[in-house]
Amino acid sequence: MADRLRAGIIGAGFIGGVHAHAVRAAGGEVTRVAASSPDRSHEAAVRLGARTGAVSGEALIDADDVDVVHVCTPNSTHVALARRALAAGKSVICEKPLATTLDGARELASAAHGLVATVPFVYRFYPAAREIRARVHAGESGPLHLLHGAYLQDWQAAGAPAGWRGDAAEGGAHRAFADVGVHWCDLVEFSSGHRITRLQAATAGGGTASTVQFETDTGATGSVVVSQTALGRRNALRISLDGERAAYRFDQEAPEAVRIGGIDGDRTLHRGSSASSEAAARYSLLPPGHPQGYQDCFNAFVADTYSAVRGGVPDGLPTFADGLRAAALTDAVIRSSESSTWVEVPS
Repeated sequence: MADRLRAGIIGAGFIGGVHAHAVRAAGGEVTRVAASSPDRSHEAAVRLGARTGAVSGEALIDADDVDVVHVCTPNSTHVALARRALAAGKSVICEKPLATTLDGARELASAAHGLVATVPFVYRFYPAAREIRARVHAGESGPLHLLHGAYLQDWQAAGAPAGWRGDAAEGGAHRAFADVGVHWCDLVEFSSGHRITRLQAATAGGGTASTVQFETDTGATGSVVVSQTALGRRNALRISLDGERAAYRFDQEAPEAVRIGGIDGDRTLHRGSSASSEAAARYSLLPPGHPQGYQDCFNAFVADTYSAVRGGVPDGLPTFADGLRAAALTDAVIRSSESSTWVEVPS
Protein backbone atom coordinates (compact mmCIF):
# COMPACT_ATOMS: atom_id res chain seq x y z
CA MET A 1 0.00 0.00 0.00
CA ALA A 2 1.29 3.46 -0.89
CA ASP A 3 2.33 5.87 1.86
CA ARG A 4 -0.54 8.06 0.74
CA LEU A 5 -3.84 6.26 0.27
CA ARG A 6 -5.05 6.43 -3.31
CA ALA A 7 -8.76 6.92 -3.93
CA GLY A 8 -10.87 6.18 -6.97
CA ILE A 9 -14.23 7.94 -7.11
CA ILE A 10 -17.03 6.48 -9.23
CA GLY A 11 -19.65 9.16 -9.82
CA ALA A 12 -18.81 12.81 -10.34
CA GLY A 13 -21.92 14.66 -9.20
CA PHE A 14 -22.32 16.79 -6.08
CA ILE A 15 -21.54 14.01 -3.62
CA GLY A 16 -18.51 12.89 -5.63
CA GLY A 17 -17.07 16.36 -5.10
CA VAL A 18 -17.71 16.11 -1.37
CA HIS A 19 -15.83 12.80 -1.33
CA ALA A 20 -12.91 14.27 -3.30
CA HIS A 21 -12.51 17.14 -0.85
CA ALA A 22 -12.65 14.72 2.09
CA VAL A 23 -10.02 12.45 0.53
CA ARG A 24 -7.57 15.34 0.33
CA ALA A 25 -8.44 16.52 3.84
CA ALA A 26 -7.60 13.01 5.08
CA GLY A 27 -4.19 13.15 3.39
CA GLY A 28 -5.15 10.90 0.50
CA GLU A 29 -4.91 11.41 -3.25
CA VAL A 30 -7.67 11.08 -5.83
CA THR A 31 -5.94 9.08 -8.54
CA ARG A 32 -8.92 8.24 -10.76
CA VAL A 33 -12.49 9.42 -11.36
CA ALA A 34 -15.13 7.60 -13.41
CA ALA A 35 -18.21 9.39 -14.70
CA SER A 36 -20.89 8.30 -17.18
CA SER A 37 -18.58 8.39 -20.23
CA PRO A 38 -14.83 8.64 -20.91
CA ASP A 39 -15.18 12.30 -21.93
CA ARG A 40 -17.08 13.15 -18.76
CA SER A 41 -14.55 11.19 -16.72
CA HIS A 42 -11.76 13.35 -18.13
CA GLU A 43 -13.69 16.54 -17.37
CA ALA A 44 -14.46 15.30 -13.86
CA ALA A 45 -10.83 14.41 -13.22
CA VAL A 46 -9.82 17.99 -13.99
CA ARG A 47 -12.64 19.42 -11.89
CA LEU A 48 -12.04 17.14 -8.89
CA GLY A 49 -8.26 17.29 -9.01
CA ALA A 50 -7.65 13.64 -9.93
CA ARG A 51 -4.68 12.30 -11.83
CA THR A 52 -6.81 10.89 -14.64
CA GLY A 53 -10.27 9.87 -15.73
CA ALA A 54 -11.19 6.18 -15.99
CA VAL A 55 -13.04 4.77 -18.97
CA SER A 56 -15.54 3.08 -16.63
CA GLY A 57 -16.23 2.30 -13.01
CA GLU A 58 -15.12 -1.26 -13.58
CA ALA A 59 -11.79 -0.11 -15.02
CA LEU A 60 -11.29 2.19 -12.04
CA ILE A 61 -11.85 -0.69 -9.61
CA ASP A 62 -9.35 -2.87 -11.47
CA ALA A 63 -6.63 -0.18 -11.55
CA ASP A 64 -3.47 -0.83 -9.52
CA ASP A 65 -3.27 2.77 -8.32
CA VAL A 66 -6.56 2.67 -6.38
CA ASP A 67 -6.57 1.52 -2.74
CA VAL A 68 -10.03 2.78 -1.74
CA VAL A 69 -13.06 2.79 -4.04
CA HIS A 70 -15.69 5.47 -3.40
CA VAL A 71 -19.08 4.52 -4.91
CA CYS A 72 -21.09 7.72 -5.53
CA THR A 73 -23.42 6.55 -8.31
CA PRO A 74 -27.21 6.05 -8.60
CA ASN A 75 -28.55 3.57 -6.06
CA SER A 76 -29.27 0.76 -8.52
CA THR A 77 -25.57 0.47 -9.42
CA HIS A 78 -24.18 0.17 -5.88
CA VAL A 79 -24.33 -3.61 -5.53
CA ALA A 80 -22.45 -4.47 -8.73
CA LEU A 81 -19.74 -1.86 -8.20
CA ALA A 82 -19.20 -2.50 -4.49
CA ARG A 83 -19.26 -6.27 -5.04
CA ARG A 84 -16.55 -6.00 -7.69
CA ALA A 85 -14.40 -3.75 -5.48
CA LEU A 86 -14.71 -6.07 -2.47
CA ALA A 87 -13.91 -9.12 -4.63
CA ALA A 88 -10.74 -7.30 -5.69
CA GLY A 89 -9.79 -6.85 -2.03
CA LYS A 90 -10.22 -3.08 -2.15
CA SER A 91 -11.51 -0.97 0.72
CA VAL A 92 -14.87 0.58 -0.13
CA ILE A 93 -16.88 3.64 0.81
CA CYS A 94 -20.36 3.24 -0.66
CA GLU A 95 -23.08 5.85 -0.55
CA LYS A 96 -26.34 4.74 0.98
CA PRO A 97 -28.48 2.93 0.35
CA LEU A 98 -26.15 0.00 -0.12
CA ALA A 99 -28.78 -1.51 -2.40
CA THR A 100 -32.32 -0.97 -3.58
CA THR A 101 -33.37 -4.24 -1.91
CA LEU A 102 -32.76 -5.79 1.49
CA ASP A 103 -31.29 -8.91 -0.13
CA GLY A 104 -28.79 -6.78 -2.04
CA ALA A 105 -27.69 -5.06 1.16
CA ARG A 106 -27.30 -8.44 2.87
CA GLU A 107 -25.11 -9.64 0.01
CA LEU A 108 -22.78 -6.66 0.34
CA ALA A 109 -22.60 -6.84 4.13
CA SER A 110 -21.58 -10.48 3.84
CA ALA A 111 -19.05 -9.79 1.08
CA ALA A 112 -17.45 -7.06 3.21
CA HIS A 113 -16.41 -9.49 5.96
CA GLY A 114 -12.75 -8.95 6.81
CA LEU A 115 -12.48 -5.78 4.69
CA VAL A 116 -12.89 -2.09 5.44
CA ALA A 117 -16.26 -1.14 3.97
CA THR A 118 -18.09 1.94 5.23
CA VAL A 119 -21.22 3.99 4.58
CA PRO A 120 -21.33 7.81 4.98
CA PHE A 121 -23.67 8.19 7.93
CA VAL A 122 -21.76 11.38 8.56
CA TYR A 123 -24.13 13.10 10.99
CA ARG A 124 -22.56 10.85 13.63
CA PHE A 125 -19.45 12.98 13.27
CA TYR A 126 -20.91 16.22 14.57
CA PRO A 127 -19.32 16.89 17.97
CA ALA A 128 -22.85 17.47 19.30
CA ALA A 129 -23.86 13.93 18.30
CA ARG A 130 -20.83 12.49 20.08
CA GLU A 131 -21.64 14.64 23.11
CA ILE A 132 -25.18 13.30 23.37
CA ARG A 133 -23.97 9.73 22.95
CA ALA A 134 -21.33 10.12 25.66
CA ARG A 135 -23.81 11.59 28.13
CA VAL A 136 -26.47 8.96 27.49
CA HIS A 137 -23.94 6.14 27.79
CA ALA A 138 -22.60 7.64 31.03
CA GLY A 139 -26.09 7.42 32.49
CA GLU A 140 -26.70 11.17 32.86
CA SER A 141 -30.15 10.97 31.29
CA GLY A 142 -31.38 7.91 33.09
CA PRO A 143 -33.44 5.50 30.99
CA LEU A 144 -34.63 7.05 27.73
CA HIS A 145 -38.36 6.68 27.18
CA LEU A 146 -39.10 8.84 24.11
CA LEU A 147 -37.07 9.37 20.91
CA HIS A 148 -38.55 11.81 18.43
CA GLY A 149 -37.82 14.32 15.70
CA ALA A 150 -37.83 14.93 11.98
CA TYR A 151 -35.77 15.20 8.82
CA LEU A 152 -37.37 17.82 6.59
CA GLN A 153 -36.22 19.11 3.19
CA ASP A 154 -38.00 21.00 0.41
CA TRP A 155 -36.02 20.21 -2.73
CA GLN A 156 -38.87 18.03 -4.07
CA ALA A 157 -41.60 20.61 -3.43
CA ALA A 158 -43.78 21.94 -6.25
CA GLY A 159 -42.88 19.10 -8.59
CA ALA A 160 -39.16 19.90 -8.80
CA PRO A 161 -37.23 17.42 -10.97
CA ALA A 162 -36.10 14.39 -8.97
CA GLY A 163 -33.66 12.98 -11.52
CA TRP A 164 -32.79 9.32 -11.02
CA ARG A 165 -34.05 9.45 -7.42
CA GLY A 166 -37.59 9.71 -8.76
CA ASP A 167 -37.22 6.53 -10.83
CA ALA A 168 -37.92 3.45 -8.70
CA ALA A 169 -35.72 1.33 -10.99
CA GLU A 170 -32.69 3.52 -10.28
CA GLY A 171 -33.44 5.04 -6.90
CA GLY A 172 -35.37 2.27 -5.17
CA ALA A 173 -38.93 1.75 -4.04
CA HIS A 174 -38.96 4.42 -1.34
CA ARG A 175 -37.71 7.95 -1.82
CA ALA A 176 -37.57 10.22 1.23
CA PHE A 177 -37.14 7.59 3.93
CA ALA A 178 -34.42 5.66 2.07
CA ASP A 179 -32.68 8.92 1.18
CA VAL A 180 -32.76 10.87 4.45
CA GLY A 181 -34.98 9.03 6.93
CA VAL A 182 -32.29 6.42 7.41
CA HIS A 183 -29.86 9.19 8.40
CA TRP A 184 -32.26 10.17 11.19
CA CYS A 185 -32.63 6.59 12.37
CA ASP A 186 -28.89 5.99 12.28
CA LEU A 187 -28.18 9.12 14.31
CA VAL A 188 -30.85 8.28 16.90
CA GLU A 189 -29.79 4.66 17.29
CA PHE A 190 -26.11 5.66 17.45
CA SER A 191 -26.70 8.40 20.03
CA SER A 192 -29.19 6.53 22.21
CA GLY A 193 -27.86 2.99 22.02
CA HIS A 194 -31.41 1.81 21.28
CA ARG A 195 -32.51 -0.33 18.34
CA ILE A 196 -35.86 0.11 16.64
CA THR A 197 -37.66 -3.25 16.78
CA ARG A 198 -41.21 -2.51 15.56
CA LEU A 199 -42.71 0.29 13.52
CA GLN A 200 -45.83 1.55 11.82
CA ALA A 201 -45.43 3.85 8.83
CA ALA A 202 -47.59 5.91 6.52
CA THR A 203 -46.33 7.38 3.26
CA ALA A 204 -47.64 10.20 1.06
CA GLY A 205 -46.62 12.17 -2.01
CA GLY A 206 -45.32 9.22 -3.96
CA GLY A 207 -42.78 8.44 -1.26
CA THR A 208 -41.63 12.04 -0.70
CA ALA A 209 -43.09 12.12 2.82
CA SER A 210 -43.50 9.59 5.64
CA THR A 211 -44.45 9.39 9.28
CA VAL A 212 -43.09 6.53 11.36
CA GLN A 213 -44.01 5.43 14.87
CA PHE A 214 -41.71 2.92 16.51
CA GLU A 215 -40.73 0.95 19.60
CA THR A 216 -37.20 0.09 20.70
CA ASP A 217 -35.46 -2.89 22.27
CA THR A 218 -35.37 -1.20 25.69
CA GLY A 219 -39.05 -0.31 25.83
CA ALA A 220 -38.90 3.27 24.58
CA THR A 221 -41.27 4.64 21.98
CA GLY A 222 -40.76 7.28 19.33
CA SER A 223 -41.69 8.90 16.06
CA VAL A 224 -40.12 10.65 13.10
CA VAL A 225 -41.54 12.78 10.29
CA VAL A 226 -39.61 12.65 7.03
CA SER A 227 -40.31 14.90 4.05
CA GLN A 228 -38.61 16.28 0.97
CA THR A 229 -41.55 18.58 0.20
CA ALA A 230 -41.60 20.66 3.41
CA LEU A 231 -41.34 24.19 2.03
CA GLY A 232 -38.85 26.36 3.88
CA ARG A 233 -36.92 23.41 5.30
CA ARG A 234 -33.55 22.81 3.68
CA ASN A 235 -31.90 20.14 5.85
CA ALA A 236 -33.77 20.18 9.13
CA LEU A 237 -32.54 17.01 10.81
CA ARG A 238 -33.70 17.26 14.42
CA ILE A 239 -33.52 14.70 17.20
CA SER A 240 -34.85 14.72 20.74
CA LEU A 241 -33.92 12.05 23.27
CA ASP A 242 -36.02 12.26 26.44
CA GLY A 243 -34.93 10.48 29.62
CA GLU A 244 -35.92 10.33 33.28
CA ARG A 245 -33.32 12.87 34.40
CA ALA A 246 -32.25 14.69 31.24
CA ALA A 247 -33.31 15.31 27.65
CA TYR A 248 -31.14 16.22 24.67
CA ARG A 249 -31.95 18.23 21.54
CA PHE A 250 -29.88 18.54 18.36
CA ASP A 251 -30.66 20.47 15.17
CA GLN A 252 -28.41 19.89 12.16
CA GLU A 253 -29.15 23.40 10.86
CA ALA A 254 -27.75 24.83 14.13
CA PRO A 255 -25.15 22.17 14.84
CA GLU A 256 -22.80 23.97 17.19
CA ALA A 257 -24.73 23.20 20.37
CA VAL A 258 -26.65 20.58 22.32
CA ARG A 259 -29.72 21.69 24.25
CA ILE A 260 -29.94 19.83 27.55
CA GLY A 261 -33.13 19.81 29.58
CA GLY A 262 -32.80 18.83 33.22
CA ILE A 263 -34.81 18.55 36.41
CA ASP A 264 -32.93 21.52 37.89
CA GLY A 265 -33.05 23.66 34.75
CA ASP A 266 -32.10 23.79 31.10
CA ARG A 267 -28.80 24.72 29.47
CA THR A 268 -27.09 24.97 26.12
CA LEU A 269 -23.73 23.26 25.73
CA HIS A 270 -21.71 24.81 22.90
CA ARG A 271 -19.05 22.99 20.93
CA GLY A 272 -15.64 23.50 22.49
CA SER A 273 -17.01 24.11 25.97
CA SER A 274 -14.84 23.05 28.90
CA ALA A 275 -17.71 20.73 29.86
CA SER A 276 -17.54 18.86 26.55
CA SER A 277 -16.82 15.15 26.62
CA GLU A 278 -13.59 13.67 25.31
CA ALA A 279 -15.58 11.96 22.55
CA ALA A 280 -16.95 15.30 21.32
CA ALA A 281 -13.62 17.10 21.71
CA ARG A 282 -11.97 14.63 19.32
CA TYR A 283 -14.09 16.01 16.47
CA SER A 284 -13.98 19.66 17.51
CA LEU A 285 -11.37 20.96 15.08
CA LEU A 286 -11.89 24.74 15.15
CA PRO A 287 -11.97 27.25 17.99
CA PRO A 288 -15.48 28.00 19.31
CA GLY A 289 -17.19 30.64 17.22
CA HIS A 290 -15.82 29.24 13.95
CA PRO A 291 -18.70 26.97 12.85
CA GLN A 292 -18.14 23.40 11.75
CA GLY A 293 -20.55 21.82 9.32
CA TYR A 294 -21.45 19.00 6.96
CA GLN A 295 -18.17 18.92 5.02
CA ASP A 296 -16.23 18.77 8.29
CA CYS A 297 -18.31 15.72 9.27
CA PHE A 298 -17.62 14.12 5.92
CA ASN A 299 -13.91 14.84 6.26
CA ALA A 300 -13.88 13.19 9.69
CA PHE A 301 -15.74 10.15 8.38
CA VAL A 302 -13.29 9.62 5.51
CA ALA A 303 -10.31 10.22 7.83
CA ASP A 304 -11.62 7.54 10.22
CA THR A 305 -12.23 5.16 7.31
CA TYR A 306 -8.69 5.68 6.09
CA SER A 307 -7.43 5.13 9.64
CA ALA A 308 -9.24 1.78 9.62
CA VAL A 309 -7.65 0.90 6.27
CA ARG A 310 -4.28 1.39 7.96
CA GLY A 311 -5.26 -0.84 10.87
CA GLY A 312 -6.83 1.65 13.27
CA VAL A 313 -10.07 1.02 15.15
CA PRO A 314 -11.87 4.39 15.28
CA ASP A 315 -14.92 4.53 17.52
CA GLY A 316 -18.32 4.75 15.88
CA LEU A 317 -17.25 4.15 12.27
CA PRO A 318 -20.38 3.30 10.20
CA THR A 319 -19.78 0.09 8.26
CA PHE A 320 -21.70 -2.01 5.77
CA ALA A 321 -23.43 -3.58 8.79
CA ASP A 322 -24.95 -0.16 9.42
CA GLY A 323 -25.86 0.08 5.75
CA LEU A 324 -27.66 -3.25 6.09
CA ARG A 325 -29.44 -1.90 9.16
CA ALA A 326 -30.69 1.08 7.13
CA ALA A 327 -31.94 -1.27 4.41
CA ALA A 328 -33.82 -3.33 7.01
CA LEU A 329 -35.52 -0.21 8.37
CA THR A 330 -36.45 0.93 4.86
CA ASP A 331 -37.86 -2.50 4.06
CA ALA A 332 -39.97 -2.36 7.24
CA VAL A 333 -41.28 1.11 6.36
CA ILE A 334 -42.30 -0.09 2.90
CA ARG A 335 -44.02 -3.20 4.27
CA SER A 336 -45.85 -1.24 6.95
CA SER A 337 -46.97 1.47 4.53
CA GLU A 338 -48.34 -1.14 2.14
CA SER A 339 -50.15 -3.16 4.83
CA SER A 340 -51.17 -0.32 7.20
CA THR A 341 -49.97 -2.45 10.13
CA TRP A 342 -47.20 -2.62 12.68
CA VAL A 343 -44.28 -4.72 11.43
CA GLU A 344 -41.14 -6.17 12.96
CA VAL A 345 -37.77 -4.78 11.86
CA PRO A 346 -35.38 -7.59 10.86
CA SER A 347 -32.45 -7.77 13.26
